[in-house]
Amino acid sequence: MLDENLPTFHFRPSSDNPQNTILYFTHQGSDPAPNYVLKRADPANPVARNKYAAALTDIASQQIIYAEVLVEPEWTQPTLSAAEVRVQNGTPAPPQPILPDQVTLQLYNPDSQVVIKMKSGSWGKSDSWEFEMPEQSFRAPSASLLDRSSDDPPISDTVPKVVFRWKRDGRLSKDMTCYMVGKSVAGKKSKEPDITVAMFKDTKHESAVTIYEPNLQRVDVEDRKGLDIVLLLGAEVLRDLFLNPRQNVFNLTATPPPTTGRRKNSKPPPVTMAPAPPTAAMSGAIGNKPASPPAQTMNNGPPRPNARQQWEIDNETKRLQAMVAQEERQARERERRDAEEAKRIKKMLDKEEADRRRKEAEIEAETERLRRLYGVPPSQSNPNLPPRHQPPPGSTSGSWHVAPAQPPRPNSAGPYNGPPGTSAYRPQVRFAQPPPTMSGGASSQPQQQPQSQQAGRGKLPNLMSGLLQGPYANPAASVSNFFHRDRSEEEEKKRKVAKKRSVHF
Repeated sequence: MLDENLPTFHFRPSSDNPQNTILYFTHQGSDPAPNYVLKRADPANPVARNKYAAALTDIASQQIIYAEVLVEPEWTQPTLSAAEVRVQNGTPAPPQPILPDQVTLQLYNPDSQVVIKMKSGSWGKSDSWEFEMPEQSFRAPSASLLDRSSDDPPISDTVPKVVFRWKRDGRLSKDMTCYMVGKSVAGKKSKEPDITVAMFKDTKHESAVTIYEPNLQRVDVEDRKGLDIVLLLGAEVLRDLFLNPRQNVFNLTATPPPTTGRRKNSKPPPVTMAPAPPTAAMSGAIGNKPASPPAQTMNNGPPRPNARQQWEIDNETKRLQAMVAQEERQARERERRDAEEAKRIKKMLDKEEADRRRKEAEIEAETERLRRLYGVPPSQSNPNLPPRHQPPPGSTSGSWHVAPAQPPRPNSAGPYNGPPGTSAYRPQVRFAQPPPTMSGGASSQPQQQPQSQQAGRGKLPNLMSGLLQGPYANPAASVSNFFHRDRSEEEEKKRKVAKKRSVHF
């Protein structure tokens, strides 16, 4: 600090929002008191992209805006060098912002514009920035209501203006000093000795603007508060853009606000109501809309994107095109793999079918060779099936499969009761009558069928039942001549044996 008795404004970051800066005012050794708030555009706001915006507002009511600034930089053109394109792997480098040669400050109540123009330093000279302030800024008092209700007319070029210059203390220094260098009337400047008006000091944690009050009596400016605002806002804008550039000053990317080392407050944040639009609002980059936008900004078509936005759009378009092309390549690769797999499976199935046919042909050839070798006639392709029994007419569906009764066999009636000892002895044969049919709707005719028709499979129980119900079920069959010899022959043998015994003994 040059002198604590001089009016000094200290720029200190706000604890609530690092993007904002609070200006503390001290004079004649007094304690610092907050006086202004310097607000910067929020990087997360899409309206503030690729822009630098700042505004100086009142500490008590931030809706009261004293001045603001909006800077839209120019952008570098893409390179045409093939070597640089190869270094970037074929992707053009993003356009970089170019610092403007002049910055325009918009003052309110009364409305006026102050243009700060940059003059680059040469060999042995540092950079400097000049601006002009009109000697008369307010209208003359008038008793007419019409004059009071009308807007302030623009300042005429014929009004004398005081020329100020911010000059850098050194080529590598971050401090500046503001001088009054002369006057300008209708574009013609008059050179005067430099008179120190203000000093700007930039430190690591804060910056400060000291107004050199003894020399203000030589400054012919009617709007002294406007001059203070131009000095404060202009010094901070020059610091952010040229002296000590801020990180991401043009809000190229939406970066989260940096965290401070202060202790976290456990209390919930206070609920703030949405502020009403001020009478003279700042530009949309800060967050508010101007109450009466200038007529020259009105256009019918949409705003043309700048180089940075166009580069982002082109990069996004290329990325989407590359993604679509990659998806198409992957789809074609999947289709090719599926076609190859289907072709492989079809080839495998065809090979299996060919092997099966070859084996069948070998088997048929071997069978034919063996048949010719052993003289076996060729067999029919479809062998004849054995005949099936048909149900007799008039029988029920559940009784037709019962085997028919056997044909009647002769019943033995015992030995012949003729004269004994005769050789013409023959047993007397009688034929048994067929068993009577069961009543139940069956036919009364005897079921006599040839023995050859009862050779079907699965008829063994029916055959046994037929045998038991046939002529062999007669009790007289136990003395049948079929199982016993003739009695006359036995008696004859006995007589012969008796005769032999009687002869020898």
